[in-house]
Amino acid sequence: MMFDAQVWQPQPAPAPDSYSVLYCGVRKIGKVPTEIEVKLRITSLPDMLERLKRLGAVSHGRVLEQNTLFDTPHSDFRRTGRLLRVRAETPASAHGQAGGRRKAVLTAKAPPPLGRRGSKSERSRYKERAESELTLQNPTAFVWSLPALGLRPGFQYEKFRTSFRYRGLHLDLDETPVGIFLELEGQPRAIDRAANALGFTPKDYIRATYWEVYAADCRRRGIAVKNMLFSARKSR
Repeated sequence: MMFDAQVWQPQPAPAPDSYSVLYCGVRKIGKVPTEIEVKLRITSLPDMLERLKRLGAVSHGRVLEQNTLFDTPHSDFRRTGRLLRVRAETPASAHGQAGGRRKAVLTAKAPPPLGRRGSKSERSRYKERAESELTLQNPTAFVWSLPALGLRPGFQYEKFRTSFRYRGLHLDLDETPVGIFLELEGQPRAIDRAANALGFTPKDYIRATYWEVYAADCRRRGIAVKNMLFSARKSR
């Protein structure tokens, strides 16, 4: 399981000293029951850090995330737009080193209630799901109990995530084995304003999950779809 996996430490180019404030210690950011978000593909990490600094986004820290999705043998959760995920989070520095006290979080996602779905244009532009999270006090025992419920581990993926807060928006800068992405989560108008301020338009919005992004990358490269792990990418 991810909780016992050896952490691979990539060595990206050192961030300028002016960016150090963006990689501060981890602080908790509260979540709302309904997740409305988009992804943006980032081509330059230093450039995006500079844009976030100019925007006034406040960093809430950087972590290494190691995620495992659980599903039934017939992938019923995935087929119905649902998700059950166990995530291990380890504090990480700006230079890739991860260490410190690890936290485990259980996340459940589902299609939003009918009464909370936006207009047709909003549904086509943003990804919207009901979401709930719980910090696991004994993640190993919890994971071992899941097979008794008919659930088994499936897709695993890793990313370095730096979280920011800007005017009620959650911004998550994700460094993944298949590229860098910025997730904007909040109300649609706030997402549009922040994206525009960062130099993006709705044409740049990505609604896909990381599983879908990874699977598309594998198809493009002509390789088998397995797990989105830094170690796997490094070995190819």
